[in-house]
Amino acid sequence: MTTHADDQPRWRGVNHLALVTPDMDATVRFYHEVLGMRLVATTKAGPMRHYFFEMGPGNTVAFFEVTDAHAFAAPAGIPDTDRKAQFDHLSFNLPDEEALLTLSRRLKDHGSEVTDIVDHGFIRSIYFTDPHGIALEASFWVVDATGRDADYGDTRVFGDPDPVPAVRELLDGGAITSVPHTTLS
Repeated sequence: MTTHADDQPRWRGVNHLALVTPDMDATVRFYHEVLGMRLVATTKAGPMRHYFFEMGPGNTVAFFEVTDAHAFAAPAGIPDTDRKAQFDHLSFNLPDEEALLTLSRRLKDHGSEVTDIVDHGFIRSIYFTDPHGIALEASFWVVDATGRDADYGDTRVFGDPDPVPAVRELLDGGAITSVPHTTLS
């Protein structure tokens, strides 16, 4: 199949890298307060929270809270055959819905299965896999949580109706009061 220049995806970086955490409150306290990443969006689908932290314009790291997930047992870069995988999926950032629809058509034209557009409120996404089964997503910011002033009262992006205590601290006072300590082993 021949592709045309106007059919090429207009990538804008990684919309979000989705990881798993067993404790969202500690995650908020560490990524927001310790690493200085702005909390830009929260959502809750059923029992699972999904929170986003800005790493750069339009680029975030996100976490799903899975309370019984195992934490990494070894530091990064050290081989360990017993290490638990915590990668969930990678989301590529696109500029708008037109680009998302074009990518969806392109995937289908090349024989790939792809979901319909899923509206998460602050982002819209399609989901698909690579040839090895790695879960992928393409998204665009409907409400660009990374391009706005911090407004913890914005229900469009802070939609978790029962946020973890660290988010409640941000909503109530604009600051986190305590952070977790970490170790290298």
